Amino acid sequence: MSTFWIILTGALVASTCGIVGCFLVLRKMAMIGDAISHSVLPGIVIAFLISGSRGSLFMLLGAAVLGLITVFLIQLFHQSGVQSDASIGVVFTALFAVGVVLVSIYTKHIDLDLDCVLYGEIAYVPWNTIHVAGIDIGPKAVWGVGLALLLSIVVISVFYKQFKLCSFDPAMAAAVGIPVALFHYLLMGLVSVSTVASFESVGAILVVGMLVVPPATAYLLTDKLGRMIAYSVVIGCCSSIIGYYVAYLLDASIAGSMISVAGVLFLIALFFSPTQGVLFRKFKQRQLI
Repeated sequence: MSTFWIILTGALVASTCGIVGCFLVLRKMAMIGDAISHSVLPGIVIAFLISGSRGSLFMLLGAAVLGLITVFLIQLFHQSGVQSDASIGVVFTALFAVGVVLVSIYTKHIDLDLDCVLYGEIAYVPWNTIHVAGIDIGPKAVWGVGLALLLSIVVISVFYKQFKLCSFDPAMAAAVGIPVALFHYLLMGLVSVSTVASFESVGAILVVGMLVVPPATAYLLTDKLGRMIAYSVVIGCCSSIIGYYVAYLLDASIAGSMISVAGVLFLIALFFSPTQGVLFRKFKQRQLI
């Protein structure tokens, strides 16, 4: 049964991150998930200092608030003339450094296990369950990531045309009256919620990897956004399933194996994609000669 929960959690993370990750890849902001996973540290520490509790709920609330502040600051710096990649680098390193300082000052004699909050292990998912009226209703990670997935599906389905136009041509979107800034922050909010909901249980490596690698692979396979999202979800789920069994055979990290499989699928698409593959393009060039 533990195998089922681990694979299901990996597939849910892959689906949640794959959906929002497609828009990040198109906007050339693929590493914002990595930024959020680091910059939430001060939020975790501040939440602990205010609540006096090491409970996951308080820390995740603090992380969620700092995640939204992170995307706001990144956009603010970008609008001020700083390049998007530089904005991401400045914000997440600065906030992460602030978090390290807060930890060193206020939590010297307290067992504040940040590793469990930031870099959880997916293998422990089946044992961290939720009980309602004494009934075990399943792992907390499945419910948390599942709700984040449901939220992403609902929001993107309702505003699909707006998100699509804002990603491909924000100037055109603004010209037809779409509030581009609003949908940018809405998308960044979904990214923040997806990241924070996932990384406590499954680890930052798996979250950041699933935000980037499956969408980038799907981008090589199609030029249709709808297909790209579907391919990204399928690739992420396949990576989760295959990666789990690879980790089982090699006695290796589950999250690392899942992302390694996703990386292998990316390389296959990079070389053999029928539209943008390296070998396909070389073949077309030879035909033109």
